[in-house]
Amino acid sequence: MADRMYPPTTRELAQQRRELAPAAQAAFDAFGKAVFADGALTVKMKQIIAVAVAHVTQCPYCIKGHTKAALRAGATQQELMEAIWVAAEMRAGGAYAHATLMLDTLNAEPSKP
Repeated sequence: MADRMYPPTTRELAQQRRELAPAAQAAFDAFGKAVFADGALTVKMKQIIAVAVAHVTQCPYCIKGHTKAALRAGATQQELMEAIWVAAEMRAGGAYAHATLMLDTLNAEPSKP
């Protein structure tokens, strides 16, 4: 296990997590069920969004789990890849937009020769 950055998920680890904080786990499970239920957005669309967000948050467990859930909900490989490109643009766009903070700081500092 020490040679892996991310250990594989197992039933034993999930059970340990549940036993260490049962109330929080139950609340999280209920929240997830409510969030991913069919509503104004379809389950498929919610799972596609989850795959894109998982790439931004860089959670390997979420990437794998929500990719599988999205496929079960009817998402295509092309839809998932396109969603990841949207996520990549948004993340890059955030870095670009935050250049305003750097420029504002530069402009506030006295000029240096």
